Amino acid sequence: MTLGIISWIKEEDFIKAKEKGLSFVELDVNDRAEEFLSHVDEVKGYSEKYCLPVRAIGRWGSDRICKEGICEEEILLEYRLIDAAEKLGCTIYITGCNYVDALSYYENCGLAIAYFKKLIDYGKQKGVRIAVYNCRWNNFVCDSMAYKVIHGYLKDLYIKYDTSHCIYAGGDYLQEVKDWGDRFIHVHIKGALTINGKRFDDPPAGMDMTNWGAFLSILYAKGYQEGLSIEPHSDNWKGELGDKGVDYTIDFIQKLILI
Repeated sequence: MTLGIISWIKEEDFIKAKEKGLSFVELDVNDRAEEFLSHVDEVKGYSEKYCLPVRAIGRWGSDRICKEGICEEEILLEYRLIDAAEKLGCTIYITGCNYVDALSYYENCGLAIAYFKKLIDYGKQKGVRIAVYNCRWNNFVCDSMAYKVIHGYLKDLYIKYDTSHCIYAGGDYLQEVKDWGDRFIHVHIKGALTINGKRFDDPPAGMDMTNWGAFLSILYAKGYQEGLSIEPHSDNWKGELGDKGVDYTIDFIQKLILI
C-alpha cells in the first residue's frame, strides 16, 4: 500500500505533498473540470519534477443520467477526463451515478450500468480503470444492494471506498470491506466522529472513531496493494491545526502500512 493525499493542480500543492513524504496525489475535479483540463500539461510537469504521480482523478456530484437516458454532455466530459488521466499516467478514474426519482430502482440501475459500461470500454482503450465512489453526494451506487446489481453485472467496475460515508449512513464498514474489498482500487483516509448517532466532525484519521487497524487488516486479507489517499475534510481542522492534523494522520497510518 502507498499513502498519498487529495491535492490540486498548482505547483505548491505538489511541493507540499512531497515535503510531507507522500507517495502520490489525487485530483478531484468536481466543478473545476475545465480548469483542470486546461492545465494538464503543467500538472504533468509538476508530477514529473517532484516524482509524485497522480494516482487517481475523480469527479463527484454531477448528473450522469436523466429520465430520457444518459446525459451525453456529461459522458463526453468524462471521456476527456479519462484522456487527461492517460496523459498523466493515471490509471484510476472515479465517478458515480445520480438517482432519478421519476424512474424505478430497476430503471436507474439499468441506466447506471449502461453509463458505466461506456466509461469502462473507453477506459480500457486508455489503460484507465473505472471506480465508483461510495459518497452519497448525488450517487446511489454506494451500498450492498447497488453493488450486487451493478458491480455484480459489471465485473470490471471497481470501488473507491471511504469508511466515513458508511459510518454516517449507519452501516457496517467492516462488513462492506469484507464483502466487497476485492473490488476496491482506491481508499480514502478520512476520520469520522458521531455523537448520539449524528455526524459531529471529520477529524484527522487516528483521532476519530474508525477502527483503522481492523479496516486495514481486512484489506490485507483481501490482498489490497493499492493507494490510501488522505482527505482533509473538517470544518474545524483548518490552517495550522489542519496541517498538524494531516501530519498526525500520516504518522498514524504509516505505522499500519506493512507491505
